[in-house]
Amino acid sequence: EAYLRLSCSKGNGGAAARTTRVCCVCKSKAGNTSSCTDGYSQLSAYERKRLKNITENAKFFAALKLHEPQVPAGPLPMVPEDQGGNSELTEDLLTTWMRISQVLLVKLVIFGQDMLTSMVLSEENVRKVVKYRVCSMAIHPSESVLFVAAGDKSGQIGLWNVSEEGAHVFVPHSDPVSCMHFSPFNPAHLLSLSNDTLRCGDVTRAVFDEICRSEESLSSFDFLEDNASTAIVGHWGGNVAIVDRRTPGTSSELSADIGFKRTRTVHVHPLNKQYFVAAGSVDVCIYDVRHLKSRGNKPVSSLKGHTKSVASAYFSPVTGSRVVTVCADDKLRVYDTSSLSSTAAVLSTVRHNNNTGRWLTRFQAIWDPKREDCFVVGSMARPRQIEVFQDTGKLLHSFSNLDCLGSVCSINVVHPSKNILVGGNSSGRLHVFKE
Repeated sequence: EAYLRLSCSKGNGGAAARTTRVCCVCKSKAGNTSSCTDGYSQLSAYERKRLKNITENAKFFAALKLHEPQVPAGPLPMVPEDQGGNSELTEDLLTTWMRISQVLLVKLVIFGQDMLTSMVLSEENVRKVVKYRVCSMAIHPSESVLFVAAGDKSGQIGLWNVSEEGAHVFVPHSDPVSCMHFSPFNPAHLLSLSNDTLRCGDVTRAVFDEICRSEESLSSFDFLEDNASTAIVGHWGGNVAIVDRRTPGTSSELSADIGFKRTRTVHVHPLNKQYFVAAGSVDVCIYDVRHLKSRGNKPVSSLKGHTKSVASAYFSPVTGSRVVTVCADDKLRVYDTSSLSSTAAVLSTVRHNNNTGRWLTRFQAIWDPKREDCFVVGSMARPRQIEVFQDTGKLLHSFSNLDCLGSVCSINVVHPSKNILVGGNSSGRLHVFKE
């Protein structure tokens, strides 16, 4: 309820001024509600209708969120939100990304118990990279430079060269960046997915290209081929789609109903690329992409036992003979997917508090890409920590630091060839554990 302030002076000196608050609608004094039960009682029928229309229109336009900036369709220049296009710091960052993408040395280092305990977090390796809650992360495969990307709930992507002071923020999306991957074929490409679009940040051209645009909300994606030319894309509404980056336009090649009410994550088998696992409401199933059609799709294998919604399901990285899932029934489950029988057997179950609530990104258990039997997941436990489990359910290690880690890291990523773990929290801050 709005009021006008009416002031008058008491006495000739103008001291002890008295202020009365008067309702803008009915002109009654503040606190006198008897004459203004609905705010319109002393107005004519026409005036009451006009005020009601103004109020309803204001609510309507507020719901449209027209005051919030919307990212346009099509290619976008790779220019940071807070800097001009000629910034020296930005040029250095993009040049570094381009340089480290040209030559990659692949040398696998196994996550051993000794190496886990040698990975530590220091104050200089904690940085606020994006403005809001981290929803996804990707780590560049370079061994010479530690280069991390984080996507937040507002559509921002922050790029951080960990050896440098600050991070650089770009805004290629209008909605939460729910999934990101550097291309395994060309890591000069960073692919990011939000509700309505899948984009490719190409540092060689300094542009965020639009690969796919959809009226159905997109949830996740993964590459179907080693050359990263095709991808499987999950929809929040339950469907999955095939996207081919080589075809013109931004439409998908196929949209397939797999019988899910919701699809949160999709992940492709590391060896047999025709298979992908999808996780949704209480459903986790493996499908053969070669047999997908618009309707009537049957899974190759079902991973049963979940009693509430599933946040993620991922194949183990070396052979794909395991799948780890995170469920809202407060359990982590590891399944045997070595034979892809009609119903996959549960190998282990871990009681784990997955009740992150509305202010935290839901936990996703991700495998160490260097080994078959070790996965990482966020934790609600105190002191705050990131947990490492064996596929048997045994807790191998908890990463923590009382001085530098005081929040829940829901989203985590592990370097593909070095012992480096990065955790992202709900305030846009990244924490780097390394040797």
